[in-house]
Amino acid sequence: MKELVEVIAKSLVDHPEEVVVTEKEDGENLILELKVASQDMGKVIGRQGRIAKAIRSVVKAASTKTDKKVTVEIIQ
Repeated sequence: MKELVEVIAKSLVDHPEEVVVTEKEDGENLILELKVASQDMGKVIGRQGRIAKAIRSVVKAASTKTDKKVTVEIIQ
């Protein structure tokens, strides 16, 4: 899942070298924290959060093969 979020985020931003994704496990939950450069934050979130919602939808669809609930958090 981490690699999927990295690939998607790096394709959206102007500074792909600053994209960092960290994983945190909490029992049945897997939290993916996405950090990007401050000037790329709008590109990852999108208007009214549409791109962020789309990223979360893709990750949720990809995580159906696992038994864990995967959450994507975008961090400044």
